[in-house]
Amino acid sequence: MPILPVAPVSRLIREAGAKRVSEGARDALAEVLESYGLEVAREAAGWANHAKRKTVKAEDIKEAVKRVKPPAVLER
Repeated sequence: MPILPVAPVSRLIREAGAKRVSEGARDALAEVLESYGLEVAREAAGWANHAKRKTVKAEDIKEAVKRVKPPAVLER
């Protein structure tokens, strides 16, 4: 079940310059964003845990983004 709502994903693609967005494109981008976001969140939670905190802070996210590589290709 998708985590991200599809309307904001479609708006994101249109904001990037697309005039129209197919359902497949919207779903594919949502899948990539969810996958990458989950990996970043896991890494950030690890940083917070290492600092003996329960709260993930903005600096944890920023550090995690530096360390987690974005997905190269969407495979289905």
